[in-house]
This record gives sequence, structure tokens and C-alpha cells, in this order.
Amino acid sequence: MRTTRPVRRALPAAALAVLLTACGGTPHNSAAPPTGSASPSASPSPSPKPTGADDPALKGFYTQQVAWAPCADDPKTEKIDESALQCGRLKVPLDYADPAGEGIEVALSRKPATGADRLGSLLLNPGGPGGSGIEQLQYSGDSFKDLNARYDLVGFDPRGVGASTAVHCMDDAAHDTWALSDDRADDRGKAYADACAANSGKLLPHVGTADAARDLDVLRGALGDQKLNYLGFSYGTYLGSSYAEQFPDRTGRLVLDGAVDPTADQLDLLVQQFAGFEKSLKAFAADCTKQEQCSLGKDPDKAAQKLASFLDGLREHPLKVGKDRELTAAAGWNGTLSMLYGGQKSWEYLRNAIGWAMVRDKGDYLLAMADDYNGRDANGHYTNMFDAYTAIHCDDPGAETPSAERLQAALAEAHQQAPLVAAHFTEANLFDPDCRSWPYHSTEQPHVVKATGSAPILVVGSTGDPATPYAWSEKLASGFANATLLTRDGDGHTAYGKSSCIRDAVNGFLVNGAMPAAGTHCPTG
Repeated sequence: MRTTRPVRRALPAAALAVLLTACGGTPHNSAAPPTGSASPSASPSPSPKPTGADDPALKGFYTQQVAWAPCADDPKTEKIDESALQCGRLKVPLDYADPAGEGIEVALSRKPATGADRLGSLLLNPGGPGGSGIEQLQYSGDSFKDLNARYDLVGFDPRGVGASTAVHCMDDAAHDTWALSDDRADDRGKAYADACAANSGKLLPHVGTADAARDLDVLRGALGDQKLNYLGFSYGTYLGSSYAEQFPDRTGRLVLDGAVDPTADQLDLLVQQFAGFEKSLKAFAADCTKQEQCSLGKDPDKAAQKLASFLDGLREHPLKVGKDRELTAAAGWNGTLSMLYGGQKSWEYLRNAIGWAMVRDKGDYLLAMADDYNGRDANGHYTNMFDAYTAIHCDDPGAETPSAERLQAALAEAHQQAPLVAAHFTEANLFDPDCRSWPYHSTEQPHVVKATGSAPILVVGSTGDPATPYAWSEKLASGFANATLLTRDGDGHTAYGKSSCIRDAVNGFLVNGAMPAAGTHCPTG
């Protein structure tokens, strides 16, 4: 999930954090017209249209064999041993309403189970939308070692993302301008939507989360698993929720860490994120004043304001970086807030980067953090992460243009809840991404996801998560018909990698089916 200053509905997009901003549903389960003649005195019961693997038109997709082969060596990963990884591609319909029509591909990677007592496949999603599951598995190291002993770990780039059939909108030069500009001109959204339509017009109507969830079920079938086992982070919780709603009887062991609230529209989610990052920014600044080296001074009540004033001041006085780049306010805020995803483990790096900029007028470290967040490499090349994020975001429910009255109310709330992060926001900042000119919108509305009939689902939330506030995990867990909430007491985005207690509980559920007791809390560390 992402906000203007940057929050990916992932990531870690943003966050999401994303990493990380979204809602899923079941738009394809409409009933078929009744067949045969009916008695005038009786209302005929319609025969439900077969869905998923039961639909004869989709049989060929579900029964396909993935051609696994050693992954090509990635020159960017000199220190990573990729010999254990296998790569493949999955064929899926572009439009599930027309399975016989054009097809697209979903890129896959797999790390086969290392132990003899294999449980099946465990699908991973890092968030976004726009995050690459292939890269997640590639860079994961031993993070999932205990799970890999029992499961084939499977990473995937959802439709529209990365190495899959992908959305492409702007070139690198245009992305540079887009990512670093402090100008929030009202026509920015239309220019971006027009570029996406020109370069990826066929794909745009079919990259929403509901379609990606259907791809997951095809992948489940192609892998030979009767049930889907899944570990999703940030936006990945929304994707997992959509799967559970559409295919409740095919859920195996699902873990959703750093949950997105499916009942709120994207404007509400954005404003709530502003408040979450405001809280984390103040916590970081207050901690900085306790350190020996801190460019924010020693007064914890003034430190956060001093940082915000410096970052906002980059609008008028950007810092030159190298021969032809600048640390703008947008980049400075992006670099700063992106580091809050990591919680206290990232504070030292952020403190040093801010000191480098404030004391020495050198913005290279903050700009590098912003570049990393925006998917830009050292050569100026961008991944399609932001393009995919925008396309998926705008295809999903809750992206409709709000009324003028609602916008004014949301802006007032943003200023009240996040006076530092949102100090200079106008209504234009509440459209990020700007879906007003997007050619396709979901007819579905945000709603409670019940997934009645599903297997038990484990939802994990962190009390100090800035990108996906803890209340979202509470909302998602309480909406499910069969779910338990596991809580980490601590800051930073998502919980699995930040707490051995959480990791043990999640692994115990995924490997042994042992659901933690309701109300369980875990510390960070």
C-alpha cells in the first residue's frame, strides 16, 4: 500500500509499504439462466455456473504441467546462491469470462522442500501491489528455512507484475520526473492513465486482485495441491482474502500478516496510513534525541517538527546529488518514511542518512532510499512496480472518485491526524495513485470478507505498524467466519521477520496446523 509519502500497500509497498492501499470479492459467481421448462406455479431454481476447476472451459489451465528448469543466474545477485531455485511459467486466461480467448503468463519460482516429509506447496506474496514474489524468494536466504523443510516454497509475480505478463506505462526518464517531482498538478493522473492505456491497454481491465486470486487457484491445481497453503504480507493479505472469499472450500493453511481492511475504501485507507506514519515518525524522532549523534537536537517534543520542516524545505531548496539529480521534498519524504517500514532496526540507518543531509547538505543516502523504494536501480532503470501498483490499485474496489464534500472532510482529517506528514497536502495528494481518469473500475464495493466455509485462517497484526495499522488486522480477523488474530506488540511493518515468537507460532500453524490461542500477544525480537 502506498501513499503520497510513500506507503505501499506492500511491502514491504510500501510497503507497502507498502509497501503497501485496497478489497476483494467474487464477481464471477453469477448464476447461469435456468434450463428446461418450468411449471407456471413454481419459480425455477437457477443452476449455478461451475467455477474454478469445476468449469470445463478452464480444465486445460488447471491440468497444465509447469515446466520447471534451473533459474537463470541474476548478475545483480553475486552473493546469492540461486542454484536451489527453479523457474517456470503458468498460463492463465487474460479474461476469465472468455477462457478460450487470449492468454497471459504468470512467472514462477520454486525452492523444493529440503526434507522427506513434504506437505505440498506454500505460496508466498510479499505485498505491493506490484511486489515480486520471485524476488522475495530469491532474496529470502534462510528466512523460511523451517517452512522449506516441509514445503516447496513457491514465489510468483501476480498478473501485471515483474516477470509475468506485465503492465508498462512510462519510460525511465518519465518515471524519474514522476517520482521526484514536488508538483501535484491536477492533470498528472490523466497523463499517467493515458500512458498506461497506450502501452498496456489490453491488460488494464484484467489486473485486479480478484483475477489474481483466480490465478492462484489455477496455480494450486497445476501444482497438484488439493488445498492452497499461503503466506501473504501486507497487500498479500488482501490477495489471500480474495482467494478465501472466492474459493473457501479450497483453503488450506492461510496466514495473512500485516492485514489490509477490506471494508474501507482507498481514501479512508490512505488517511489512516497518514496517521500511522505520523506516529512512527514521532517515535523515530524522539528516539533520535536520545542518541549521541542526532541532527534533530535533544528535545523530543520538537525533533519530529524539525525533521518535517527540513524535508518540506526541500521544495524550495533541493539538495544536488551527483551531476544531474536532486533530493526533492517528495524524494526526501519517500526515503524517510520508507525506512519506517523496518521499525527500530532501521532507525540507525535513517538517522545517519538524515544527518548526512541536514548537516552536510548531502542528499545521496536519502535519495538512494527513495530510489530503492520506487524500484529504481543505480543505472536509472525502473522496475514496473509503480505501473503495476497503479493498475491494480485502480482496478480494485473503492477507487471511485469521492464527492467534493468527502474530499474536503478527508483532507481535514489528514491534517488533523497527521499534521507533520500531511502539512502541505492539498486534495491532489489524496489521489495517489490517481484513479479518476482510469478507464476501468470495479463495480464491486468494499465489504466484510466472511469466506464462510473456509479452513481456519491466521491473521497477524502489529500494534505499531505504520503502513497497515493494527486496527486493519482486527477488522479483517473479526470479519472472517473462521479466523484467529495473532498480535505482535511493536513497531514496523508486518511481524513474521521481527519476532521469534510470531515466527514460531506461524511456522507451527503452517507445518502442524496448531492455531495459536485467541488473544495471543508476542513481543518484538
